[in-house]
Amino acid sequence: MRRIKLFCICFLLFFFSVNQANNTVSADYWKLSKAYYSILKCYVDSLSEKDLVEYAIQGMLKELDPHSVYISKEEVERANESIVGNFDGIGISFQMIDDTLTVMQTIAGCPAEKVGMLAGDKVIAVFDKTIAGVKMSTNDISKLIRGPRGTEVSIKVVRHGVANPIDFLITRDKIPIYSLDAAYFINPQTAYIKLNSFAQNTMNEIYDACDSLNLWKCDNLILDLQGNGGGLLSTALYLADEFLEHQKMIVYTKGFSEPQVNDFATKNGRFEDVNLIILVDESSASASEIVAGAVQDWDRGLVVGRRTFGKGLVQRPMILPDGSHIRLTVARYYTPSGRCIQKPYNAGIEAYQKELMQRYIHGEMQTLDSINFPDSLRYQTCSLRRIVYGGGGIMPDVFVPIDTTFYSDYYRDLLAKGVLNKTIANYITKHSHFIRKKYPTFEHFNKNFVLEESFLSELIENGEKQGVVFNEKEWDTSKPFVVLQIKALIARDLWASADYYKIMNQFNTSLIKALDILSKTKNIKQYIKTNL
Repeated sequence: MRRIKLFCICFLLFFFSVNQANNTVSADYWKLSKAYYSILKCYVDSLSEKDLVEYAIQGMLKELDPHSVYISKEEVERANESIVGNFDGIGISFQMIDDTLTVMQTIAGCPAEKVGMLAGDKVIAVFDKTIAGVKMSTNDISKLIRGPRGTEVSIKVVRHGVANPIDFLITRDKIPIYSLDAAYFINPQTAYIKLNSFAQNTMNEIYDACDSLNLWKCDNLILDLQGNGGGLLSTALYLADEFLEHQKMIVYTKGFSEPQVNDFATKNGRFEDVNLIILVDESSASASEIVAGAVQDWDRGLVVGRRTFGKGLVQRPMILPDGSHIRLTVARYYTPSGRCIQKPYNAGIEAYQKELMQRYIHGEMQTLDSINFPDSLRYQTCSLRRIVYGGGGIMPDVFVPIDTTFYSDYYRDLLAKGVLNKTIANYITKHSHFIRKKYPTFEHFNKNFVLEESFLSELIENGEKQGVVFNEKEWDTSKPFVVLQIKALIARDLWASADYYKIMNQFNTSLIKALDILSKTKNIKQYIKTNL
């Protein structure tokens, strides 16, 4: 089948092979067309034209770059959800536990919450179709539950402490997908904002949070883009505009068939005067790199963490006749100083996909001394003329090594086998009412909650049942982190996602470094000038 794909790679070049000047068909087209029809008519097994065309498209794109992709008609809507910021459904997050869909959280204000579904409910049937214990895929279950806004879905659940199953008739609605994970004051002077993506509604989420919490009044702002894989260019431009002065370049793009396009800041920035620190890591990509690169190139703020991913290719959606899409790379992103954000991919897609692991193996994520850039990649910032480096990704101003102090193989196996999540889910199912009653607010919970040793014993026992052999030394290494993580997950499920980060940020080494820097200076721009 792979050979078929290779033969068909260039079939669609028909659309580009016609000589526009004299309407003659090129010899190359006849060659490729002959190969296509030979395969279709003579291959040993039955083939459809639709399959061959899809193989051809996917094959062509595979030979171009790692980020030009084909999206089938069926996948288009799902692929766009994180960018659009919503989908039609009932508003639950769930996990499959023992082949049963278990509700982990209901989204505030959405249909499932309105009818009274609760975290811990186990869904056993949808439209009287049994879905529990039948090894049904999460994708197939999602298709049953999701549907157009205004339509109804009947769901049967089993609830801990309730003798009989409960039937819900739920009217589907638009369900928001939030890109703002957390926004709060870490201390009276310092605001913290964490984004997981750059979507259509991201800036509205930020503005709403800043208005409700009065974050506009902060002296210091820490923008956490760790793990943020990017999203919309327009959203990156709006966010960078909040930090940069009028007419400062944010980014420019250019490609072989695309003229250079420059994007500049406007007069609208409301965070232009705050002390700004941006947190990044090896999973920060694309739009995250645009914002971090612009801030760094103008010496506007401090970038703290580890070198970013290096995804600087611009994709444009091409809609095909059947509703499927090609996201085709048409240009590259460049920072104001002229650095290309995209890391090399000429060694092939497999090497490109393993590049982050190579960084780890070579020690780049542990020690700054292991990172060496050739002089050819040296650039100067636009304001202070500091040395920064290109070659793919944004190298931070302040390096923070990856934190492995809590890591152990035992902890890894508890995660990989699903033991940790399953045990936590069962704990929340059984104790959520008691926890809410004992700790009426998150603040009370955060200050006073102590995890029972019996739970930890159950976790270890469940691990043994799944073949995770207890290792006391490794458990002692990971236990403080595991206990904190369990507490944070309980807080997220019973209160809000921001409360998860309020707890887990105790292990956020880049954030800790940022706070340490802010404690030593009242002016980040001056800090950059005198220390970097």
